[in-house]
Amino acid sequence: MSTPRTIRILAFPNVQVLDVTGPLQVFASANDLARAEGLPLPYAVSVIADQREPVMSSAGLALVANPLPATGVPCDTLIISGGWGTYAAAEDPALVAWVRQQASCARRVASVCTGAFLLAASGWLDGRRVATHWTRCEQLAAQYPRVRVEPNPIFINDGPVWTSAGVTAGIDLSLALVEADLGRPVALEVARHLVVFLKRPGGQSQFSATLSLQKAGSRFGDLQAWIAEHLAQDLSIPILAQQAGMSERSFVRHYRAETGQTPARAIEQIRVETARRLLGDTALPIKRIATRCGFGSEETLRRSFLRAMSITPQAYRERFSLRP
Repeated sequence: MSTPRTIRILAFPNVQVLDVTGPLQVFASANDLARAEGLPLPYAVSVIADQREPVMSSAGLALVANPLPATGVPCDTLIISGGWGTYAAAEDPALVAWVRQQASCARRVASVCTGAFLLAASGWLDGRRVATHWTRCEQLAAQYPRVRVEPNPIFINDGPVWTSAGVTAGIDLSLALVEADLGRPVALEVARHLVVFLKRPGGQSQFSATLSLQKAGSRFGDLQAWIAEHLAQDLSIPILAQQAGMSERSFVRHYRAETGQTPARAIEQIRVETARRLLGDTALPIKRIATRCGFGSEETLRRSFLRAMSITPQAYRERFSLRP
């Protein structure tokens, strides 16, 4: 490339600092690699904000940003950061209008974490598949019903729009953008320099299934805790209904309404999560972990783990074990 691609990262007061610096460093590292090879820099990256003074992040670190470009000045990629300040930003008519206009003249637009709320306020996410922080999926879907929110992916590419899940997922998204621009070898080299996965195993299923279920269905909070403590036991519908003090038919209906999942699916998630923790924190044989988590056999554990995490239990242990 003879002309660098212009990347603009939008910040605002109370922005999540890693939502800005994570993507920034990915593109800066791509430039570093090109510089070391004596090649033209592939990116011209800047952090922008709608204020002259430094932008104070929610972590207390001030960011010096460039002013917003005038409307009609195109860029290659516009990235909307997230953080607690995104909700106030999404209620600023002038900023929302600027995002809408800037997105319309960019080759592609992206959001990190809750930056999806600001991008959704501009109407740019209507009818599109979207990712955001796992704790904000229901809120985003309720607030913007025309947006098709998906809770599991680390990031989603829908046409010229890219959205990512929480915080560090902005790095995953940015690596994917580099791969789309410069090819897999360059993206892989950037990932190696940053000591991260080019494509991490698993999705947001890596987050606590037990806590998510307890929050999603407070009516069954005590039951979720009981399930986590009795994974190796019989967890059939009759047993669960009895534990919940309900008829079987009523239990299944109310459980699904409260949590959005069947009891069987929820139990599998909790079992996989427990197995993941044991694989990383203990030296227990995988066969014993399968028994302790209620999978019955090592093969059943392997199938469930692969389906939920996109990686086998053995490979997960090799990559993530905390034990020497």
